[in-house]
Amino acid sequence: MPQLAANSLRRTLLRRLAAPLSLLALMSGLIAYWLAWQYTQHVVDRSLADMATAISKQVQIAGPNAKAAVTPLAQAMFSDPVEQLVFRISNGETEIAGDRNLPLQGTSVRRMHYAYVFEAQHEGVTVRVAQVRVDQPVGNPIVIEVGQPVHHRFQIAAEFLVAIMMPLLLLLLAGWVIVWRVVNQQLNPLTDLADSLNRQTHTSLEPVDETYVPVEIRPLTGALNALLDRLKTALDGQRKFIADAAHQLRTPLTAVKLHAEQAAVARDPQQALVAVRELRAAADRAVRLSNQLLSLARAEPGEQAARFVNVDMAALAFDTGAEWVPRALTFHIDLGFQRLDDPTNDHPLMARGNPVLLHEVIANLLDNALKYVPPSRVDGGRITVTVSQALIGEQRMAEIAVEDNGAGVPHKQQSDLFKRFFRGDGQSDSGVDSGAGLGLAIVHDIMVLHHGSVHYEDAPEGGARFIVRVPLMPASVKPAPSVEERRPAKKTALSAPMDV
Repeated sequence: MPQLAANSLRRTLLRRLAAPLSLLALMSGLIAYWLAWQYTQHVVDRSLADMATAISKQVQIAGPNAKAAVTPLAQAMFSDPVEQLVFRISNGETEIAGDRNLPLQGTSVRRMHYAYVFEAQHEGVTVRVAQVRVDQPVGNPIVIEVGQPVHHRFQIAAEFLVAIMMPLLLLLLAGWVIVWRVVNQQLNPLTDLADSLNRQTHTSLEPVDETYVPVEIRPLTGALNALLDRLKTALDGQRKFIADAAHQLRTPLTAVKLHAEQAAVARDPQQALVAVRELRAAADRAVRLSNQLLSLARAEPGEQAARFVNVDMAALAFDTGAEWVPRALTFHIDLGFQRLDDPTNDHPLMARGNPVLLHEVIANLLDNALKYVPPSRVDGGRITVTVSQALIGEQRMAEIAVEDNGAGVPHKQQSDLFKRFFRGDGQSDSGVDSGAGLGLAIVHDIMVLHHGSVHYEDAPEGGARFIVRVPLMPASVKPAPSVEERRPAKKTALSAPMDV
């Protein structure tokens, strides 16, 4: 595919400013030439008519002696070779003076006072002729004609044009210089902006200085600064995430290596078996940490938003809870489900989202609850998944709460719950390792991706209660079939202690 030529803003501005300026100068020159030609034609016609009228006066004064008196005068008046004047004086029958070949009639006749002006051909040259008739008491009237080649007036008009165009050309040249300087000066901020951006590195990403930036370019620099700020935040978060992930992975991998070495050098089969069990536990922790890191990466905004489909949040919460029933039974914990807004579960709660990531949200909350609910409670460990609707402003939200009757979260740690790699303690009361501190961070990032929210509050029984809210689709929009609508309208009791 051929590459398109880059469009230069400087060349475009110069072309769009200088071209009209040059065209304006050309049009001004043409108009000036037309005015000069009209003025010259009028002046020359008037001059020829005045000369013919002056000769006619002399003819009237001379009377019968016109031939002897007027001829020398006319020859003296029209003898200038520069003017290239020709004349003729006749009475229609006798030539009194001048060039007898000068026509008595022509075209483009024009009347000027007592004279007629017309064009005619004389010796192969177009001439402009002024004609005056002097009536005589006896005989034919005397006709006086004064002619001049037309090209002479073109020369006069050209002289006028040169006199007019020279200042105009100088003004045009000055206009080009001014346009060039102004365009370059106005584009200098863009050059400075490009230099500022070229000096940026992936470690600096400082905002562009807008002190001397024109108002028209401020939206561009503002958008660039916002982009640089987002990029800086993303890079800082990525660097911190990589550093923390490397630090967190070092511990389980070191444990895997240590237990593998112990199993390799153990001489007692019982010690080897213990080392292998520890090795398997360390490998499980490393696998879980790796899976959590992958889930955290998938929760980053971007292409995941393009994979959103219609999801029934009530069905998703029920199905996810059902998957965790076997593990809850292992720890002797009662895991239940209830829906407050529609106890019969007849109506879906449709939202737009990624079902895999939303499943990860509920799974992480259940996993977190199972870790911190003591199974040795007198009244037994209990986890409840509650689904309902909430109205936040004018937005209908699907609300899913995961509540347990464990020890809860101390008040001083609640502000750090959703930070990456934050762990309240190293070991839960159930004896399960509390993990790497990524579960709640994953929940938070997924909720941000879905324009939802997650927050913590103390449960009425003293345990923990995590509430996630996801925007529901408008009630007027008919939801398309989704993969989450595969359950019957009403839930039946499961083998686990799930409340329906």
